[in-house]
Amino acid sequence: MNHFRTMLFMLAIAVPSMAAAQTMRFEDSMAVLGESCGKDIDDNCRGVNLDPGRMKDCLNRNQDGLSQKCKGDYPRAFDALQKRLSVRAAVWKNCENDAAKVCGETEKQVGRNLQCLLTAQRVSVACNQAIAAAGYR
Repeated sequence: MNHFRTMLFMLAIAVPSMAAAQTMRFEDSMAVLGESCGKDIDDNCRGVNLDPGRMKDCLNRNQDGLSQKCKGDYPRAFDALQKRLSVRAAVWKNCENDAAKVCGETEKQVGRNLQCLLTAQRVSVACNQAIAAAGYR
């Protein structure tokens, strides 16, 4: 169990930890997974890479050996992770024009453009909403 918690902690640190009202934070999703399924993962998925897809596949394959709490919570945790990733991928689509106008950037330099957009005063509503939904504000 300690190994699993250590891996969850490392994953939580590696992922940006900005809050958003529309999507569950990565850390919260991993906390739900660790709390509800930690023992089940240790018992049934030991050695599986903590990649969300592989872990979800392992839990799906081992449904019979999972606790009721884990069976109920892990789909919600993985769905929240997928939703947050999708929302973050959409930020550039919603903010590309703003980055060109406000930041003077025409290249897809997401990190630098995001920093500019976070501090800019003249950003469109759609871009602001995408940034907030992705958890960058």
